[in-house]
Amino acid sequence: MKDLLRIQLSSIPSSAGVYQFFDVNDKIIYIGKAKNLKKRVSSYFYKKHDYAKTKVMISKIDNIKYFVVDNEIDALLLENNLIKKYQPKYNVRLKDDKTYPWICITNDNIPKVIQTRKISNDGSEFYGPFTSTHIIKLLLDFFSDLFYDNGWDPYSYLNRDFDNKSKKEYLFIISKIRKILNGNIQVVIDKYNNLMNIYSENLEFEKAQDCKMKILMLKNYQSKSSIVNPKINNVDVFSIYTNFNYTYVNFLKIISGSIVQAHTVELKKRIEHSEEDLLSYAIIDIRKKFNSDSKIILSSKRIDIKIPGVKIIIPRIGDKYKIVQLSKRNAIYMHKDRIKNQEKIKKKKSYNNILLQMKVDLKLNKIPKHIECFDNSNLQGTNPVSACVVFKEGKPSPKDYRHFNIKTVKGPDDFKSMEEVIYRRYKRVLLENKKLPQLIIVDGGKGQLSASIKVLKKLNLLNKIEVIAIAKRLEQIFLLGDNLPLYLDRRSETLRLIQNLRNEAHRFSITHHRKKRSKNAFKISLEDIPGIGPETIKKLLNKFKSVKKIYSADHKELSMIIGEKKSLVILKYKNKIV
Repeated sequence: MKDLLRIQLSSIPSSAGVYQFFDVNDKIIYIGKAKNLKKRVSSYFYKKHDYAKTKVMISKIDNIKYFVVDNEIDALLLENNLIKKYQPKYNVRLKDDKTYPWICITNDNIPKVIQTRKISNDGSEFYGPFTSTHIIKLLLDFFSDLFYDNGWDPYSYLNRDFDNKSKKEYLFIISKIRKILNGNIQVVIDKYNNLMNIYSENLEFEKAQDCKMKILMLKNYQSKSSIVNPKINNVDVFSIYTNFNYTYVNFLKIISGSIVQAHTVELKKRIEHSEEDLLSYAIIDIRKKFNSDSKIILSSKRIDIKIPGVKIIIPRIGDKYKIVQLSKRNAIYMHKDRIKNQEKIKKKKSYNNILLQMKVDLKLNKIPKHIECFDNSNLQGTNPVSACVVFKEGKPSPKDYRHFNIKTVKGPDDFKSMEEVIYRRYKRVLLENKKLPQLIIVDGGKGQLSASIKVLKKLNLLNKIEVIAIAKRLEQIFLLGDNLPLYLDRRSETLRLIQNLRNEAHRFSITHHRKKRSKNAFKISLEDIPGIGPETIKKLLNKFKSVKKIYSADHKELSMIIGEKKSLVILKYKNKIV
């Protein structure tokens, strides 16, 4: 230990306070609070630490400063403010959950009622968060009606330039709004109930239905936030859940048995912290953030702090215990969400690495984040079709898949079919001003590649889209400008992705081909029946969709579609060929 630190430790008092650790660059690296400054600060240097990050932090301490305060709660408040101001490297990082919308009553002389997603420390009141913007709109509409019913038109409301009497009336409406936002939404329900009855009496049923839907929405919202015992009033509920380096603290505000606020924060530990310390830190921060004046705190864990005028209870049974368990479930849900998000990010990074490798392996100019693959399908030249499958960020995008019926090519000409499909696909993409892929893959060899290049030249896209072909047997890959095929390692991630694209295109194409073939096969056989024309065939196919269903239809079902006479003709013909 440095001599300066020994001297400083010997002079630190045994009082409550806040301490700061500085590095050699005179930058604050850690801020802490303590009931006994001397014991707490000395413990860093004389106690054995198992946590590696704590050891690293201690090795960087070059100077110590401290502030003495009257009690531990003052120390907690000061510590919280200083951490927020300086954001030291080794302090707990507190991260809020999703940015849900809130209703805010601004801290102005003439306050406004607004919707926001940002919470500020300017003295404004924030209510929420709300999981549904529909509820916020409904409440804000009701608040607007409160002003209008009291004679405030939009102009006077926006300018808010009125005498003392008007100001009192305005602030009285704000106080009503405050009560509603604190949980008394029955007032809103009653208002819409009255409106619904008035509209019904006046035979304005559409307006009455609209009111009914609003009432249902409010009741649904109210029931979701309902707690077993309505006698539980103005209570703050806190629970903590720890997993490795992360701790999650959930906060619920209970008014008259209903949850009116719900909030979860994530705390990342930089050095050793007990759950009690972390929960204390979160309670002080959250109560300050939401301007909570609750005199009762229900907690999942005992904490060694005393907040003046506030009773901290750790319930073991009953409704209060159930509320604490509900809070803990919310903390666990945030942890699960974090794991899911981490897995998504991990997968995305994995796909990005594969695409980056694909760019190198195939000598591409760009990372192929958008790839389209084509495959043709026919049986001895009959019912030729083609399919295009789309992969984005290395994953299938089924909504972008497309089928093509070959229109201009007769007979089994795979090259001409590929030309037609590529042309139709990208002609339309250009007309609709949609995004082009970075890479096209065609199933086949040099011939299919040449056909694709020919079309891209015609559409002036050869410099914008790169194209390769893959031949099935030896998994040869043909690149533009290379006379010899490319052979990738069988274990290559690039080859696997190309194979996935090719196989998916083949599956999608074959499925379409089979459907078309079965439909056309029966259509041809129907055309051979004397007295059965194109219109009758069309009616049957529109109704039954498939060969199997038409064959299994009885006389009554067929008669309802095409009449009794034609039905008998088809059944007679069917009996001959079956």
